[in-house]
Amino acid sequence: MMRTTTGTSGAKHEPSLLLRSALAKRPTVKERFAAGKRLRSKVPLAAHAEYEPPTRRDPIAILEAQAKTRLPELLPIRHARMLTSPFAFLRGAAAVMIRDIAAAPVTGFTVQACGDMHVSNFGAFASAERHLIFGINDFDETYPGPWEWDLKRLVASAVVCGRFIGFDKTDCEAAARSVVKAYRERMREYARMGYLELWYSRIHEHDVLGAVSRRARKRAKQILAKARGRTHMQVFDKMTERVGGLWRILEDAPLITREKRTQPGLTILEALDRFLRCYTDSLDLDRRQLFARYRILDVARKVVGVGSVGTRCWVFLLQGATDDDPLFLQYKEAQASVLAPYVKVKAPYTNEGERVVSGQRLIQGAPDILLGWGEISGIQFYVRQMRDMKGGIEFEPGKNPNFIEYCGLCGWALALAHAKSGDAAMIAGYCGKSEALDEAMATFGRAYAKQTERDHEAMAAAVKGGRLTAASKF
Repeated sequence: MMRTTTGTSGAKHEPSLLLRSALAKRPTVKERFAAGKRLRSKVPLAAHAEYEPPTRRDPIAILEAQAKTRLPELLPIRHARMLTSPFAFLRGAAAVMIRDIAAAPVTGFTVQACGDMHVSNFGAFASAERHLIFGINDFDETYPGPWEWDLKRLVASAVVCGRFIGFDKTDCEAAARSVVKAYRERMREYARMGYLELWYSRIHEHDVLGAVSRRARKRAKQILAKARGRTHMQVFDKMTERVGGLWRILEDAPLITREKRTQPGLTILEALDRFLRCYTDSLDLDRRQLFARYRILDVARKVVGVGSVGTRCWVFLLQGATDDDPLFLQYKEAQASVLAPYVKVKAPYTNEGERVVSGQRLIQGAPDILLGWGEISGIQFYVRQMRDMKGGIEFEPGKNPNFIEYCGLCGWALALAHAKSGDAAMIAGYCGKSEALDEAMATFGRAYAKQTERDHEAMAAAVKGGRLTAASKF
C-alpha cells in the first residue's frame, strides 16, 4: 500500500495519481503474453472470420452525410475517383467500413489506430536525419481504437486491390495471409523490446531490402530511388512557372485553382495572416525559427487523394535563401475521425488538426519536422510538407508482381505503429504463433471484398440514376 509522506510542516502529502502510476509494479512481458493468450477463450481467433454487419445503412447515404461538410463543387470529383474501381471505392469509404465492423468482437486492447488502413496508405518518406523510412503515410482518420479495426481494413484492402490488379483467388488469399503473418510475427518481436528501443525502431530502406526476395529487391530499389528524387525542387520544377518575375503555382482547374477569397469569406491575405499566427504557434521554437526564414510566394487550392476530396486543401509555395531553396507546405482541413462515433473513450483534443498531428507523431516514428495545426474561422486544419522524399506504389492491373511481399511489409509497418501506441505483448499473446488468425482474417477479407464490390456497384447505379454526380475530369 502506498504510504503518505509528512513534510516539515507536519501535513500529510498524498501522492498524485501520476506518481502512483509511475511507482506501481508493472506486469512482466511474460505475464502480459499470458493475459493476451487467455483472451482467446473470450474472443476466439476464429471469430474474426465472421462478417455480419448490423442492419446495414445504405452506403451511399453514408457518403451523402459526409458530403454535408465538404465543398459541393468538388464532390463530383470525389465520386468519379471512387468509381474507377472497387479498390478506389474502398479507399474513399472508410466511414462505410467502420460502420460495418464496429460491432464485431474485439479484445479490448486499444492502440492509436490509423483509421483508414489500406495498402495505398504506406510508402517511403524521409526522416529528420534524411534517411528513407517505410511506414504508414496517411493519418486523417487516426484515433484511439481497437487494433482489430486497422488489421481488418488492411486485410480487406489486400484482397480488393489484389482482385483489381488481376490476381486470382489463391494469390489474393496469399496477400491477405501475408499481411497477418507479418503483423503477428513482428508484434512478437516488438513485445520483447525495451520501451526506448521500441520507440526508436523504424523500418529503414535496408530493412525493406533485406526482407524481400531477390526478385522483389530490384523493384524496391527503383521505388526507393524514385522517392529519394521526389523533393521540393522536383515539385517546384513541375508545379510552378515564372510570371512577371515572380514564381507562381501552375493552375489546372478544377484540380489546382487560385482564388481571391477563401471559403469562410476572408481575403487570401486575411486568411494567410490568421494561418501564420496559429500554425507557427503550434510549432516548437526551433521549427518556428526555421519556418520564419521562408517567405510565401503563392497559394492555391489543390484537390488531393480519394477520401479527402471535398475537404479544404491548399498548397503554399515558399522561398528560402534562393530560387533553388523552395518549400511546399500542404494545408489540409481536418474533420472528425470516422472512428470517433464508435469508441467509448474520446481522444483528448479540441482541434482535429492536433489530433492528426499527435497521432502521426505517436505511431509513425519519423514524422515531418514541420507538422503543425490551427483553426481559421471554424475550419480546423493541419500542415505538412507536400513532398519530402515521399514515394509509394501505384497499383495497376498486371503491373504489381511483388504485391504479396509488399503486403507483408504493410503488415510489418502496421505492427510497429500499434506496438508503439499499444501493449505489444498483450496483442502478440492473443495473436499467437499459429496461422489461425491468418486464416480467420483472410476469410473476413474475402467476405468484405465482395461487400465492397456490391457497394461499388451501388455507387455506379446512384450516378447512373442521377442521385450522385461524377465529374469527367478528376
